[in-house]
Amino acid sequence: MFENILGNDKIKELLETSIKNNKVSHSYLFVGMSGIGKKMIAKEFSKAILCLNENKYCNKCKSCIEFDSNNNPDFFCLEPDGNSIKIDMIRELQKNIQEKPIISSRKVYIINDADKMTKDAQNCLLKTLEEPPEFASIILVGENENEFLATIKSRCMILHFNPIDDEQMKDYLIKNYNMQVSSNQLDLFQGSIGKAISLKDKQDIYLKVEELIENMENKNIIDLVKQAEILYKSKDEIYEMLDYINIILLKKAKMDERYTNCIQIVENTKRRLNQNANYDMSIDNMLFNMWEEII
Repeated sequence: MFENILGNDKIKELLETSIKNNKVSHSYLFVGMSGIGKKMIAKEFSKAILCLNENKYCNKCKSCIEFDSNNNPDFFCLEPDGNSIKIDMIRELQKNIQEKPIISSRKVYIINDADKMTKDAQNCLLKTLEEPPEFASIILVGENENEFLATIKSRCMILHFNPIDDEQMKDYLIKNYNMQVSSNQLDLFQGSIGKAISLKDKQDIYLKVEELIENMENKNIIDLVKQAEILYKSKDEIYEMLDYINIILLKKAKMDERYTNCIQIVENTKRRLNQNANYDMSIDNMLFNMWEEII
């Protein structure tokens, strides 16, 4: 069922067992950091719940075929409207959920980024979670468990998703994307395979940044600025670049205290950029101040 999804094997096993034993809950809360497969697992689980085959997840029945083409009328995935999920969206879900299934014997609703529900929306959803139709399951997917009302959490089976293991991630990226990653990059990904995949086309950029910082102490300031051209060209993603620089600096600071102050220099640069300081001048100052610290 989940063979193409990386990590969180215990959760996948639990969900598979609930399908086999016909003990699917009416409400789940999938919690964990972004990019670790929560929504993917929720969708595969939904497909299995709706499968018409006795052994489940056949990939051949009408339900599975229509699920794969995003046309299954018994499956719904609610996404935020802008930065939030509003009460009107939940009210619409509540109207729909009362209607009986069309193809399957059940209906499944995923609320993605459910931690973005307003408090009014959560209180509205609570009525459905308290008395759900016998044929319906609701899966809430979110990052921050603290954003959910205690009353919502008390009515859900809560499953905590873990970051992806570094070795698993390395193997997966090599096999599926021919993507070699450094230990610094793994620290940047923080166990998020989604983040790793999103950066696969920027691999060369991050390698250049890594080379820049790793060899900083062996360069004069003119050569350093020339090599740092990649930073001047990366204005749209400079905050991610600066985070990556600090990951590298933190490792170097554990072996050489000269790099400790460089971390603060990078943080000061973030603040200046947030205050709309001149971009090129801010990068100039950062590089010069870091170079002065370590020579």
